[in-house]
Amino acid sequence: MILLKSKKRLITLLIVLICGIIIFILDLGITGLVDETPPLFAAAGRAMSKSGDWLTPKVNGILRFDKPPLIYWLMGFFYSLPKNEIWDNLGTISARLPSALGSLLLMLMIGDTLFCWPQRGDRQFFTPIVASLGFALSPFIIIWSRAAVSDALLTGTLGISLLLFWRRMVSENKDQCISAWVFLGFAILSKGPVAFVLAALTITSFLIIQNDWKTLLHKINPKKGFLITILLSLPWYVLELIKEGKPFWDNFFGYHNFQRYTSVVNNHAEPLWFFLYIMIFASLPFTPFLYYGIFKTIKDFLKSSKDICDVSETLHTYSLCWFLSVLIFFSISATKLPSYWLPAIPAASILISNSFISLKKSNKSYSYLWIFNILILFGLSTAFFFSNIWLSSINDPEMPNLGSELISSGIIFKAKLFFSSFTLLAIILFSFKSNNIFLYLQISLLIGQSLLMPPIRKLADTSRQLPLRNISRLISDIREGNETLAMIGIRKPSLHYYSGQIVFYEPNTKEGLINLSDRLNNDRRENYEDQPDYEYKSLLLVIDEYSAHEQHWSNINHQKLGEYGIYNLWRIQKSDLNKYSEFLINSGYKANWKNRKVEKF
Repeated sequence: MILLKSKKRLITLLIVLICGIIIFILDLGITGLVDETPPLFAAAGRAMSKSGDWLTPKVNGILRFDKPPLIYWLMGFFYSLPKNEIWDNLGTISARLPSALGSLLLMLMIGDTLFCWPQRGDRQFFTPIVASLGFALSPFIIIWSRAAVSDALLTGTLGISLLLFWRRMVSENKDQCISAWVFLGFAILSKGPVAFVLAALTITSFLIIQNDWKTLLHKINPKKGFLITILLSLPWYVLELIKEGKPFWDNFFGYHNFQRYTSVVNNHAEPLWFFLYIMIFASLPFTPFLYYGIFKTIKDFLKSSKDICDVSETLHTYSLCWFLSVLIFFSISATKLPSYWLPAIPAASILISNSFISLKKSNKSYSYLWIFNILILFGLSTAFFFSNIWLSSINDPEMPNLGSELISSGIIFKAKLFFSSFTLLAIILFSFKSNNIFLYLQISLLIGQSLLMPPIRKLADTSRQLPLRNISRLISDIREGNETLAMIGIRKPSLHYYSGQIVFYEPNTKEGLINLSDRLNNDRRENYEDQPDYEYKSLLLVIDEYSAHEQHWSNINHQKLGEYGIYNLWRIQKSDLNKYSEFLINSGYKANWKNRKVEKF
């Protein structure tokens, strides 16, 4: 019997692993990095690998204290693997693997937890797969798990930690609670103190509603465990504070943690209820089942509170505490971003699986939910059939022909065909009252996203990022005497990543022109692979076609060296730049780069 259960467990995890590889790993490196943020992470990780400085993240010759170092360490590790430039020629596999692996491991942990601790009324084999796919097929998880940023890594490490805490609390064995605290340390090294706050809120709120909370708390051994987490996560913060002092304290703790939470940063002001509608999009197309899962969990908890409840059947209650902790904490935050919702999605997937367990038999709730869900699918299908209306409204200056390219590539036609077939399949399965309709639709969605997403990513990469890679290669080929490099107008950190050179970014304004002239004399910097010659007579300038039409830029004598997409490469003489800068200063304009955080990374 034990052997049979182990075999089923292995088969379940193998199915989850294959699905995860398809969603997160397949074709991970076929496209370039997407501006604006991923190239900053990738550049910092690669800089650690190449320079040997694994303590302080740096980008473009500037200290980067945006996030703690775990994401950079992992990227740097992959960049350091032998023959990296051959099997990862775009550098995107190394940059994206930490996010992808974090999500893949969490997906496996969700499946394994539900297999080993089936909840009341569970059919064991299918539910772990449904819950795992409910997590992995979230539109937000699909996007951020293939992005070179730290959000998915935080979600993975924090999610694994929280599930390990619950497993320890409900387990009958006498094992020490170590791994949960270790992963919590990793989570703190992924995105800072927010990981500890979310874990503390989740566990505390869960223990408060448990009768034997003292026993459960004792099982996770908070005194010893907290020490493990501190020993793992704190040394980097201490070493960085000793090395960099006030700039690190002000930037990391002051700006990226305290200020982001207490005040609006980068114009990301949203209403208090922002995440209430973000959660709708994050669970599409199965959002109705999330709401039903929440309702069913609350109903079951109120019922069980009157009876003696087996603690091993509290996973849904624990997930609801987890879900609400993220919702409340980030709803209070002054700065709100869609990515802040990612840590709640694992809990949401477990709550969705509660719907799957509860709706095995046809009843009124079953019918209402599926009718509502079919209407959502019908709406998605209709949106693609009327795509000409919303495609014409897309106005992306970096991809001016996006609408026509989507149509000519056949992607819109494939999307129409898929969502129509998907909706029809849902109607058929609902008509036959299939018990496993949820799983069948998830499998269909897995196949659909595998067919639709790669060409969409490839098209976006060709339109938006390929011109920047091409112009970076041109810069490397024609650069003279370690000329300085600047980018005017649209700001693309990937130019620094792909060229490997120090880049000065300025807006296309008249002040931007004066800033560039002044910074070449007073803001000189270098990095491990580029030491520009600031005394050289000329500089290279990447300028988009919209900025190139500005009179103060077009009036400067320039040699056009190449054009890719909307970007032009110019060579201009520093004497001409300085002369025009003096003219603008005499006209009443002045430099303002010292009064702002230049290229705040």
